[in-house]
Amino acid sequence: MTIQHNKVLQKPETFYDTFVRKGDSELKATHYCPGCGHGILHKLIAEAVSDFDIQDKTVLVSPVGCSVFAYYYFDTGNIQSAHGRAPAVGTGYKRANPDSILISYQGDGDLAAIGANEIIQAANRGEAMTVFFVNNAIYGMTGGQMAPTTLIGQKTTTTPYGRNSHSEGFPIRMSEIIATLEAPVYVERCMLTDARNIAKTRKAVRKALKAQIDHKGFSFVEVLSGCPTGWKMTPQEAKNWIDSVLSKYFVPGVFKDVIEEREPIIIKQETPSFKDYHKLMDISHLSEKEDVVPTPEKNNFHEELKIAGFGGQGLLSLGYVIANVAMGHQYEVSWLPSYGPEMRGGTANCSVKISDKRIGAPLVANPTTLIVMNKPSLEKFENDVVSGGTIIYDSGLIDTPPSRDDVTVIGLPATEMADKLGSTKAANMIVLGIFAYLKKQILSDHYIRWALPQILKNKAFHEINQKAFQTGFDYADKHV
Repeated sequence: MTIQHNKVLQKPETFYDTFVRKGDSELKATHYCPGCGHGILHKLIAEAVSDFDIQDKTVLVSPVGCSVFAYYYFDTGNIQSAHGRAPAVGTGYKRANPDSILISYQGDGDLAAIGANEIIQAANRGEAMTVFFVNNAIYGMTGGQMAPTTLIGQKTTTTPYGRNSHSEGFPIRMSEIIATLEAPVYVERCMLTDARNIAKTRKAVRKALKAQIDHKGFSFVEVLSGCPTGWKMTPQEAKNWIDSVLSKYFVPGVFKDVIEEREPIIIKQETPSFKDYHKLMDISHLSEKEDVVPTPEKNNFHEELKIAGFGGQGLLSLGYVIANVAMGHQYEVSWLPSYGPEMRGGTANCSVKISDKRIGAPLVANPTTLIVMNKPSLEKFENDVVSGGTIIYDSGLIDTPPSRDDVTVIGLPATEMADKLGSTKAANMIVLGIFAYLKKQILSDHYIRWALPQILKNKAFHEINQKAFQTGFDYADKHV
């Protein structure tokens, strides 16, 4: 008898092959502590998404806490929300994109504390989403403080003598609360301890996602998970504690299942026109002068920029201008700013994508064009540029030029040149002129000159912005 084994045991397709978003050398390993349940639950979700063939339409919303790191691993749409606001952000996205599969992935310190009202209201409205709620009875990411789910007598950094019901109240049972509401179709609590309970959790994950695929409504799966680091236990001790203590208060089981009783609710997706987008986003000026904008070449065009330097150099504004200009040319665009807590004087960068196709994620990991205005940014991002790409840098502020020989390198003392024009703040517009020259077959410099005062409202800089842009454009014409 011949037995054929067609099942290949491997990482689900919904996971990235390498976790480049972690930004370190450990690109094939997750960062979670030994014994943490997040990695197991990630795998169960990723397998379900792959098996249901919904990867391209799945969007995962994760707020503050260990849950936010799901962004590193899931090759799906990802949105990071403010603390506790994942259900609200998910509501907005799902209503705008009803054909999507929306997952809200939250921890107990997030969902049951600052986000308690958000989750109750979303559940009460019956929003068409699937919520995975990781309950480890502690704030695992920020130091092991007491959470709304911390048990009576349980010691944390903020309850060193144990939680006291008289001063801190009782642990909140979220599954029981959600199940009392009329709108939710499925509510279950599971555990990640042994193979049997992991199999039950796998079944619950799939059932909750299938309910959304079938347009049935709101599903909520609570998962009791270990936090050995926060609990000061070994991984095995943590599993035993879930079995013997945590699950006695948070009893696993199905609290509501009316999936079969509910009729599907299918909402037609409406796509606004470009003019509607412009009107809604108050950027109607970008299409007011259509005679200024030539018909750009849109065949297979995709540009990814990383723009980096110190806060205060106008780098985020430069990215914002480029994104707006490209939008005025009817391209798909995204602009994602990132800056340190110091703001002015601290590190800052932004990611800009321009494409003739829809953009799935706004983060630029491997830019086709890198614009850098300080040495730390060049050292950080130089090796990320794709081979054949371009690096534009301020040679007056960076004394060591890029070492890559497989990219086009353009160095110019942009800040010094801007100072001679009257303000160092115009250095970003000089760089804009360089970029516009490089992409003159794609972006109209005539349109950029017209659009600049419409995008940057400060009238005091209108004249110098135009001079700086022209200076950069002419420099590129002569030297590139």
